[in-house]
Amino acid sequence: MKDSLIFYFDRDLSKLKNELKAYKNEEDIWKVKEGISNSAGTLAVHLIGNLNHYIGANMGNTGYERDREEEFSGKPVPLKEILEEIEETRHVVTKALLEFPEDWFSRKYPLEEFGYPMTYEYFMTHLVGHLNYHLGQINYHRRLLTDSPE
Repeated sequence: MKDSLIFYFDRDLSKLKNELKAYKNEEDIWKVKEGISNSAGTLAVHLIGNLNHYIGANMGNTGYERDREEEFSGKPVPLKEILEEIEETRHVVTKALLEFPEDWFSRKYPLEEFGYPMTYEYFMTHLVGHLNYHLGQINYHRRLLTDSPE
């Protein structure tokens, strides 16, 4: 379980960085078109906060304190800073997962984010899906703004 999670988070956080770098203009990551609620920048900041909170703080005891409301403020952050934070998040996630006992994935996760108890394994699988959901949104956002099929 641990090796698979490390692989997927590492792979998909790398993809997140590449998606953001693929924007032709840095300011475009903060644009919102009609029918879209969040910019790519907002979603990237949200993913950084999400993973640092649920994996870094709750599994790795990093002391990270999340401000979810701030994640969705849409306040522009320089791309360089976002890319650095994604890289830091990759290290935090990997370290937390490496140090997490393999046999604990079947234990109850300490938070009931969906209103019911779940295991670490269940919630970590959700977090991989959540990352990919927003990664797809960012890819779509970029292509919508740049009229690029790639």
